[in-house]
Amino acid sequence: MNNLIVLIGPTAVGKTETSFAIAEHLGSPIISADSRQMYRGMEIGTAAPTPEQLSQFKHYFVGQLQPGDYYSAARYEQEVLSLLDEEFKSHKSILLAGGSMMYIDAVCKGIDDIPTVDNDTREMIKEKFEREGLEQLSRELRLLDPLYYEEADIKNPKRVMHALEICYMTGKPYSSFRNGKKRERPFNIIKIGLQREREELYERINRRVDIMIEQGLIEEAKKFYHMRHHNSLNTVGYKEIFKYLDGEWELPFAIDKIKQNTRIYSRKQMTWYRHDEEVTWFHPEKIGDIIEFIDNNMV
Repeated sequence: MNNLIVLIGPTAVGKTETSFAIAEHLGSPIISADSRQMYRGMEIGTAAPTPEQLSQFKHYFVGQLQPGDYYSAARYEQEVLSLLDEEFKSHKSILLAGGSMMYIDAVCKGIDDIPTVDNDTREMIKEKFEREGLEQLSRELRLLDPLYYEEADIKNPKRVMHALEICYMTGKPYSSFRNGKKRERPFNIIKIGLQREREELYERINRRVDIMIEQGLIEEAKKFYHMRHHNSLNTVGYKEIFKYLDGEWELPFAIDKIKQNTRIYSRKQMTWYRHDEEVTWFHPEKIGDIIEFIDNNMV
């Protein structure tokens, strides 16, 4: 049996450096599980690997999409599984690394068999969102699918809009398609989690944001200002800079909000990860212990 090594952890914890050490040990390519690093031209705001880093190891799912392209966890599941079939022919063990929780779960556990949304329905819901706003769409979701409404993150436009797309397209509640059953995979999965003390992590987040600004995040955001309505740009870093460009916020305030919202996102990531009892946790600097654990649990 082959092995899939899954490296997770909150933003700025140190996944990139650790992934390189693991990939070198395994002789493995790196499959990215970062839903934003897939988009070309957003390298600074997503802390994507640099060209020099990309040249060291073969990377998949980095910079292959345009910011306006539609993508989903379901498509990611299908494409990664297909890629693994090919890569396992020449590699006993493959590394999957990233912080996008749903993408990780899609590969490891499978995603519910939810119908693919047609373009007409997607455009209709997008227009409703732009015309009526998130609050009105949330009220509509409460009427059409009260079960999902009670558990959904109703402040997340993507979640609300997708649930409504399914409701409108099928005439059935979105929750009726969700069963949460874990699918068996034909490979051994080893999950490694990286964690730091909260203050240490927050310091790294703050420093990373400062570096992004120095590297040109504002200029990068300006390039995509006309595309700000796309879901790929509805993310921490860009949202705050767009408000600065709109004249709503002063730049120092926008930068502070990026740091604050990134810290909030890191807490959400850790809350999600903590529910997974299959993860074994390490400090990123304990690379020797991580490698030893992987070697002892491979089949």
